[in-house]
Amino acid sequence: MSAFSDMPTRQAGERPDATAISQDGAVTTFAALDARANQVAHGLLASDLGEDSRIAVLDKNSATYFELVFGAARAAATLVPLNWRLAAEELHYIMSDAEVALLFVAPEFADTVGAIADRLPKLREIITLDAAYTRWRDEQSAQPVSTVVPSDRALIQMYTSGTTGKPKGAILTHGNIHAALENSSPEMGPFTPDDVLQVIMPQFHIAGTMWGLFGTFNGARAEIIREFSPEGAVDNIQRAGITHTFIVPAALNAILQSPASRSADFSLLARVYYGAAPIPSDLLMKAIDVLGCAFVQLYGLTETCGVVTYLPAEDHAPGNPEMLRSCGKPFSGIELRIVGPDGTDVAAGEVGEIALRGERLFEQYWKLPEATREARPDGWFRTGDAGYLNADGYLFIHDRMKDMIVSGAENIYPAEVENAIFGHDAVAEVGVIGVPDKKWGEAVKACVVLKPGAATDESSIIAFARQRIAGYKVPKSVDFVADLPRNASGKLLRRQLREPYWAGIDRRVN
Repeated sequence: MSAFSDMPTRQAGERPDATAISQDGAVTTFAALDARANQVAHGLLASDLGEDSRIAVLDKNSATYFELVFGAARAAATLVPLNWRLAAEELHYIMSDAEVALLFVAPEFADTVGAIADRLPKLREIITLDAAYTRWRDEQSAQPVSTVVPSDRALIQMYTSGTTGKPKGAILTHGNIHAALENSSPEMGPFTPDDVLQVIMPQFHIAGTMWGLFGTFNGARAEIIREFSPEGAVDNIQRAGITHTFIVPAALNAILQSPASRSADFSLLARVYYGAAPIPSDLLMKAIDVLGCAFVQLYGLTETCGVVTYLPAEDHAPGNPEMLRSCGKPFSGIELRIVGPDGTDVAAGEVGEIALRGERLFEQYWKLPEATREARPDGWFRTGDAGYLNADGYLFIHDRMKDMIVSGAENIYPAEVENAIFGHDAVAEVGVIGVPDKKWGEAVKACVVLKPGAATDESSIIAFARQRIAGYKVPKSVDFVADLPRNASGKLLRRQLREPYWAGIDRRVN
């Protein structure tokens, strides 16, 4: 086995009866996880799908997912997690592109798959994740497989969110993922066998997959939440004795706005990890106050197997608001630079593109050699994120490079404006975009979702922002909207938010 696929075996050897995964009261021990991974591997090998085959899973969060991850790893197959929120045609594109040969699908999505299955010539078998899956798995041997899996073999092919253009399949190897777990665990932790990690991010997202794997790697328990709701998350923290959770700012905001959080007992919660999108400082300080535990910021991407930098709890001091805007320093095994358009390093404090190098970086985009070369022109992965390093080596992220607003030759990063507006008493959510402007090229517009029962107007929002940021960054206009478009990982879909304002205009400034 590879070092990655050996993880359940090592834990089972030391603590066979300890809980590896739990969900809705159902428990999977480390011994059971190890045995089921073997059964899945034997089942895949018996299916004779061929070397380097792609198998996919379409389901909400489940304990079964990790059986499939480790089973695929031991059979040298590549797992393709599918986003269950996608429409049938979007799923068809990904499954066709990945050349999926075997699909595991939850019953609730069987009809969706049925509508596209006859247009997937590579798809040889569909196994429903109900009694049919249990029967298929339990017919297999639980003995270890003899497959030798090199560390450079593809393990997970995870599709980027596709906020621009078609989704790309980032190939993550056994070595990539094991390096991410091994190098990040000491600095993110310490984790102990008594810890309970709440897995609330979707498993088709790198954060949901890796956060669950952190549990197995460290011998802790992973508590699976099938689908996020603020009330469900709060209830689970209390009932399951959650000690650590990873959450995105939009979900954290929903929890804080839920009445359930006002009377909840968070006393067992030791640490909240947050990331995947910029967080307004007002939201962060409120969360620290309400949840009463340590907070750690994480930054990473699908292509880096998740986290690459962290801002530890000790840097979350209320008296140092500037530091709260940082996402910290790189983990062990990660090299980080800030580069200009010519690929050379920029000075400390100067904004450029974040470039990364290390063992956990993805191998390639599936069947896209040109996109791979563009992303890694010299071995350094260009993230597409704009940021800078301060004199002490802390990373500060402005926003995605493509989301930058250019107004009158000034560069304006939407996240900075959103941070300024979010503290307004009436604001529940805010998204900032650039809209066409004859004089300035682009003008800053804020799209605001109000808190239930709250009322305000455009001038109040603009005046509030003017007190907190430079005049050229202040929104020229404000639209009040019912909600903001987000993807499954909680990231604001700015392109979708921008589209109505740029309809009919041929030249897009960005």
